[in-house]
Amino acid sequence: MDRRKEIQELRKGNIVFMLVEDDYDQEVIVSRVVKNSKIAKDFVFTRNGKEALDYIFGEGSYSDRDISIMPEIILLDLKLPKIGGFEVLKRLKSDIQTKDIPVVVYSSSCEEADKARSYQLGAYDYIDKPLDTRKFEKIIKGLGFSFSTG
Repeated sequence: MDRRKEIQELRKGNIVFMLVEDDYDQEVIVSRVVKNSKIAKDFVFTRNGKEALDYIFGEGSYSDRDISIMPEIILLDLKLPKIGGFEVLKRLKSDIQTKDIPVVVYSSSCEEADKARSYQLGAYDYIDKPLDTRKFEKIIKGLGFSFSTG
């Protein structure tokens, strides 16, 4: 077995996957794909930008959370209540503890300016809504995670 496959097997099902999304229907779709792919041991879901940042940095209602356990992948909507997705992305990429976490922007925005700004702020990739499972799988595999389709 080559080294990359070996790493994928070790990481398979052992990651924390975080979705930052205010739309319940999107939560259901993404959680089903993540569950069926068997990539994550934990699936963290937050409904707005403030809650996401509180979770990641162990603040507010998450002040008792063990912040040594960070998400290995974040799927981030841009249009969020309280704190928008661009601001969340900016804060994550400017903090030494979180700057290396791959953030995949997941948005209904078809604006090229939004895509460009996402990449400028440090997004790993950008996926349009609704979720394209083939593109999602390609991104996950590109990050070195194993993705099962059955």
